[in-house]
Amino acid sequence: MILNNLELISFKIALILCAVSTIGYLSSLLVRRVKLAKISTWILSTAFVFLTVKFLFVIINSSWFLNPDSRDFLSFCAWTVCAVYLVLQFKTKTRVLGAFISPLILLFMIAAAGEEAGKSIRPQNLQSGLTALHLFLTIFGEALFVIASCAGLMFIMQNRLLKSKKLSGMSRLLPSLNDLDRINHLCLLWGFPLLSVGVIAGVIFAQISWKTGWLTDPKIVWTFAAWMIYGFLLHQRLAIGWKGYRMALFSGITFILLLVSYFGVKICFPTLHNFI
Repeated sequence: MILNNLELISFKIALILCAVSTIGYLSSLLVRRVKLAKISTWILSTAFVFLTVKFLFVIINSSWFLNPDSRDFLSFCAWTVCAVYLVLQFKTKTRVLGAFISPLILLFMIAAAGEEAGKSIRPQNLQSGLTALHLFLTIFGEALFVIASCAGLMFIMQNRLLKSKKLSGMSRLLPSLNDLDRINHLCLLWGFPLLSVGVIAGVIFAQISWKTGWLTDPKIVWTFAAWMIYGFLLHQRLAIGWKGYRMALFSGITFILLLVSYFGVKICFPTLHNFI
């Protein structure tokens, strides 16, 4: 009971701090002050610490890795996106990018707060090490693609401002095109292998458990299509030298395809993945 209370308190503090950091990041764009974004980065870092503490209590209190509940799953999505962004942000100093990332983190946290604690996201027959590996590696890979897409969106904005020669205070506030392109590159470079291993773990489990029928599952088809396109983009980046606007645009389009595979397919088609 004490651990549950401490976990809930840590989660609530993290949620409040995420909301404050989001307000700070968005305000930095409105008033065009990088200092606000810097403060918001430290607030988001503190939220990340409390969210990490929350998961430590969860791990101590349950077999969380094999059977996360819906609140922990959404919280972990927020934690992953936050972790990836903070690492890249401290590496490249693109603090204003948080105005695009922090609202997404906050949405995950709000969604997690609305979920019932203890409600498992996976049926009993899917609670295994392979499905857990599939789930968590896929989340990490997609978190990197989220950051890549946000960096790509900001790249397109900054590029248009520069081409139109509207070098306003907003343009000077945004990160450099080189930093944004570097983030896009790093996220693609690390995200694709993580997603690949996650997909392979899922394929192995599906072949063992479902035997047949899973290859034509709509969500698997769409996810595989997005995975192939990300592989193509990584190849073009490393072998051909694609970068800049082209990579920013295509990474954003591919991420939309990935979102369709997770949300649109579930709504429009029957799928074996209806538990997530």
